[in-house]
This record gives sequence, structure tokens and C-alpha cells, in this order.
Amino acid sequence: MPLPYSGSFTETVQELPDYQQAGVQIVYVAEAYSFDAVSQLGYIAAKVPGLEIGSDILPIYTRTPSLLAMTAAGLDQLSGGRFTLGIGASGPQVIEGFHGVPYDAPIGRTRDVIEICRQVWRREPVVHDGRHYTVPLTAEHGGSGLGKPLKLINTPVRERIPIMVAAMGPRNVSLAAELAEGWAPFFYRPEGADTVWGEALRAGFARRDPGLGPLDVVAPVTVAIGDDLDHLLDAARPQFALYIGGMGARGQNFYNDLARRYGYEAEAEKIQDLYLAGHKAEAAAAVPIDLLRSVSLVGPAGWVAERVAALAEAGVTTLAIRAGAGTHRARLADVEALAGMVEPA
Repeated sequence: MPLPYSGSFTETVQELPDYQQAGVQIVYVAEAYSFDAVSQLGYIAAKVPGLEIGSDILPIYTRTPSLLAMTAAGLDQLSGGRFTLGIGASGPQVIEGFHGVPYDAPIGRTRDVIEICRQVWRREPVVHDGRHYTVPLTAEHGGSGLGKPLKLINTPVRERIPIMVAAMGPRNVSLAAELAEGWAPFFYRPEGADTVWGEALRAGFARRDPGLGPLDVVAPVTVAIGDDLDHLLDAARPQFALYIGGMGARGQNFYNDLARRYGYEAEAEKIQDLYLAGHKAEAAAAVPIDLLRSVSLVGPAGWVAERVAALAEAGVTTLAIRAGAGTHRARLADVEALAGMVEPA
């Protein structure tokens, strides 16, 4: 279950044991241009023993690869080996607009970050001579020449902490399938999933080390079980309008591209036109209801069970849920019902 950006974080954490009892196994904390995720994940690790935690996502540009590795090792230690390092490139609007860091070579940098993190966790002296990161930094690359290879002082709980990559474009998806333990797409639609993602995933799998095990495919879904719940789908419209219409410039919006690849070319163009013109409410209204329904688990129990089976058949292994009901008790009931539909791992 991903935690929301807004609202009272401490109150949400107080509710987590209830969700854990209902069937939630892992909680993700996002980091956009919000509060940082790391402090909040440490708080959860202390307050809710036994619950797995993960970052969703830490942008690769805002920390050095070694700091990402140190952070992951620290959270893994605090949680007793229950942490997943979720990383992603974010986008130029956030990386350049909020952090003032150039947004370049996201795929190459992701590969370098993963390689360096695993060196750190194995407690090897970190040596990396890549296109984007040179460790130690040499005089040739602008350093003083005084750096030397260092290894992590502490011994990590695990020498291979799971890495989940948030990826949308075909090359980045292929990289996730090749190198990561997990892959997090934004919205995953069983119908057409193989057409959209299949070629990239198969290319990555062909280069995958068997020691990594199967790829964990983490699909975000809104969950609400019952009749006459389309108003909960409507509540998701602003988020989808933001991503499809406003999360990036024209020609550089991964989410708009995905909607087009799912067959919503005209709708994606209209949403983007409206959103970029400042008509956010109209953009939200233009999000097709059948798209919202197809990437959610909102409806009668029998229909939700069919959709869970369809997601599993399409390759999804983990559901990242947002419980959409209006009360805490109803949300818990929906989570518990959904847990009963999901076969144990």
C-alpha cells in the first residue's frame, strides 16, 4: 500500500497495524517534491514491526549512488531486512525545476546506480568507471586525485537488498527486467499489456541473471468492492489528468505516451491540451471511464476477483493498493476481501 503525499502522516501510520492485520504486506512511501521518504520510512520501521517497507520512489538524481546504497542499507538494518529500494528517474520538471540538477541519461545512470549499490552492499571497495559516475573521482574527471576506494564501514543485514525500478519507456522497462528485482509501472492494464510492455520485458529477461529470481511486477490499483461505486473512479480523474496531461511537456510525457499505446490517442491528446491550457477540471472530465475502470479494482466482488485473475495472468505479482472507500472500517473490509482473492506467494 503506497502512502499518500498529503494528509497526516502520523495518523496514517497509526492505522497501519489495522491494514497489516487485514492483509497488507508492504508499505511504500513516495518522494516527489514532498517531504523526504527516508525519515518517514524509518518512522514506520520503528512503529510497525513486521511490516515490509519500500521507497516509491527515490529519484536517482538527488543522491549519489553510494548515498542511495547507504540509505537502503540503513533502512534495511532498522527494519530487520524488510526494505525494498525503489528508484526511478522522475522527470525534468522535478529534477531540474525543484532540485536544479540536469536531467540526463536516465537509463545509463540507473544502470550505474544499481551496479554501485550492489558493490556497496557486498562491502567491496567501491570502484566504478562508468559514463556517468566515476568512483573514486579522479583528477581526470575533476577530482583532487586524493580519493581512494572505500567500503561500507557497517555490515549490511543483506548483501543484496531488493531494487524496484519505476519505469515507463521501453528501454527503461527492459533495463528493469534485466537488472532489478522489481518493476513498478504507473498504470497497468491487463488488456494490451503484452503489446505495450512485452517486447521490452522479453529483451531484458534475455539478459537477466537467473540469480535475481523472477521479476516482481508491482501494479497500482484503487480498490473498492461493492455496487454503484463509479463515483470512486471519478475521484481518480484529477490524478490521471495530472499524469496524462501535465506530468511533462509535449513529446516528453511518459504517461501520455502510455495512454496512447493503450489505444487512447485522441483522448490523451485532448487531456494534455486541456491540462496544459490550465483547464484542469475539464482535463479530468476527459479521462475515459473505461480506462479508469480497466486499471482499478472497483466494482462487485465477482468482477474484482475476475480482474485480479486477469492481472495475475498478465504478469502482475504484487498489487499496490489505494483503498477508496469513505471510512476506515470500509477500507479495511475491502482490503481483507481482496486479500482473500489473492493466492499466497
